[in-house]
Amino acid sequence: MERRKFITATAVAVTAGSISTVLAATTEKKGPVYNHYLLFWLKKDLSEKEVEDFTGFFKILSTLPYVKSIQYGKPANSSPRKVVDNSFTYNLVIQFGSLEDLEAYGKLPVHLAAIKKYSVYWDRMIVHDSILS
Repeated sequence: MERRKFITATAVAVTAGSISTVLAATTEKKGPVYNHYLLFWLKKDLSEKEVEDFTGFFKILSTLPYVKSIQYGKPANSSPRKVVDNSFTYNLVIQFGSLEDLEAYGKLPVHLAAIKKYSVYWDRMIVHDSILS
């Protein structure tokens, strides 16, 4: 085989192998994920600094056991539509490996203390727990 054809064939084989490895990894079933999704509407009279300081709540939660992943943010500036509700101040997504982990997390003293400390910041908070496959 000519050198150029050999190099091309090798590159195609390596690329195809890499793609199939990535596809296998992304489609592999790893069991359900328990998703803990929260929306926070902070009080209107908070200063910008207080709104920013509220992220300390998320930082505390990120250190707790049982948490597989945690992300938080503010509403996206997406186009207004009837189905879009961007009225909240922050959202939080925490994922757990089992319902037992989610339930144990909810009872941790540090979790309860963080809620007590930061609940004075919000007017409204709502939780959606779901199982993701």
